[in-house]
Amino acid sequence: MKVGLLGLGTVGGGTLNVLHRNAAEISRRAGRDIVVSHAAARDYNPDDLEGLANVRISDDAFAVVRDPEVDIVVELIGGYSPARELVLEAIENGKHVVTANKALIALHGNEIFKAAQDKGVTVAFEAAVAGGIPIIKALREGLAANHIEWIAGIINGTGNFILTEMRDKGRDFADVLKEAQELGYAEADPTFDVEGIDAAHKLTILASLAFGIPLQFDSCYTEGITRVERQDVEYAEELGYRIKHLGVTRRTQEGVELRVHPTLIPERRLIANVDGVMNAVLVKGDAVGSTLYYGAGAGSLPTASAVVADIIDIARTLTTDPGNRVPHLAFQPDELSDLPVQGMDKVETAFYLRLTVEDKPGVLARVTGILGDSGISIEAVKQKEPLAGETEVPLVLLTHRVLEGDMDQALAVIEAMDTVRSISRIRVEYLD
Repeated sequence: MKVGLLGLGTVGGGTLNVLHRNAAEISRRAGRDIVVSHAAARDYNPDDLEGLANVRISDDAFAVVRDPEVDIVVELIGGYSPARELVLEAIENGKHVVTANKALIALHGNEIFKAAQDKGVTVAFEAAVAGGIPIIKALREGLAANHIEWIAGIINGTGNFILTEMRDKGRDFADVLKEAQELGYAEADPTFDVEGIDAAHKLTILASLAFGIPLQFDSCYTEGITRVERQDVEYAEELGYRIKHLGVTRRTQEGVELRVHPTLIPERRLIANVDGVMNAVLVKGDAVGSTLYYGAGAGSLPTASAVVADIIDIARTLTTDPGNRVPHLAFQPDELSDLPVQGMDKVETAFYLRLTVEDKPGVLARVTGILGDSGISIEAVKQKEPLAGETEVPLVLLTHRVLEGDMDQALAVIEAMDTVRSISRIRVEYLD
């Protein structure tokens, strides 16, 4: 079986190396030899690559897609375009596709899977979510007997690294972000990572696999970690919580929650102790209960592990009738649900609130009174003493679960108080 590789960067180079290094083992698993015959790359380092001798290298990705000898096109260039055009042309040419491109699947997956179904080919995308963690196979195959209730995941290593450093070393967000860029964890433009867009791409895919709904990236609520301050991390620790940048999707009677935002998690939860650049996904099924999937969410070899596993899967199913293969989004294409994605005002969570208020009598009573009038009960309160000469003081509250719409209304009233200078809020999930 001949593979056409689009990209010889971090993941593409890792894929080539794994296929060459583990060729004998892969052949034993797949039932046939799998070799890279054609690759497209404009910039690569041959000293870092194994098995280049028999690979034809071109600077034209479309030449690989149109190569009649190529059976599987592996798209590892990323981005929306020309990745979309390359994948669609590969499908039109009757080739199977493997991709690690979460943005492509989240935005154009519905179109791509429809084209693949019409041509009787497979599009595999295990590496698109959580790097080397086989979470897509788990949802699509291992947990197929379950009614999935919810998923919560740390699915962006850069954000997790930043929050871990802020907690462990008492550092500020900007300082840690700069280090993450120097270490290569964050891009020069870190927007996709720190604003939650990367995680939203991945969560969109997980929600479709879990609940059998079309991919709906535009409906995903997305909030980054740029407003999380060092004091929030410290106060969360004092209250027995850790702050994580969490993707959460949950099935309710009204629809599907689809949201990415900073979240307080009780420190006793396993997922609260996932640190550094590691990823973890917690899945709750009605039959199996809670299962946790942990590992490297990025990197050359971990991601290549998922890419090569997809190639092997395709090799194994070449003789299978297309209608009997595992569906792209876990459910049969004509069985996808029209279950709507809920607006955030209908989502129910607990809240961490940090208010900066004037150090005057009665402020706390007024704030708690407004929350009480909105039916919001309080679990814990911490009022810090002002520093010498300071006239403002932080007021920290933990609430019980409440509809976000009710919290929005209460905070609008609190914000209008002349003794309140600022309000920060972070949602709280107990994951039990």
